[in-house]
Amino acid sequence: MSAGLATLGVGQRGRIVGFERGRSSAYRQRLLSMGLTPGTEFEVTRMAPLGDPVEIRVRGFDLSLRKDEAEILKIEASPPPWD
Repeated sequence: MSAGLATLGVGQRGRIVGFERGRSSAYRQRLLSMGLTPGTEFEVTRMAPLGDPVEIRVRGFDLSLRKDEAEILKIEASPPPWD
């Protein structure tokens, strides 16, 4: 089951499973060029008080996304790592 990035909290991990249909293909291409490809795992590192923007760590760098930009991503939450 896929959900949106807004369903994760700080410290949680997820995996990109795809993109919402019917959105701008130019923006989808921009996300792909930033390394947000299906199958990529990431971690939510920061979230603004009102949830906009959200910062994720993906492929070794931190990336901030606005709420409307992040809505195009379909993600699934990863289970928490074992301590």
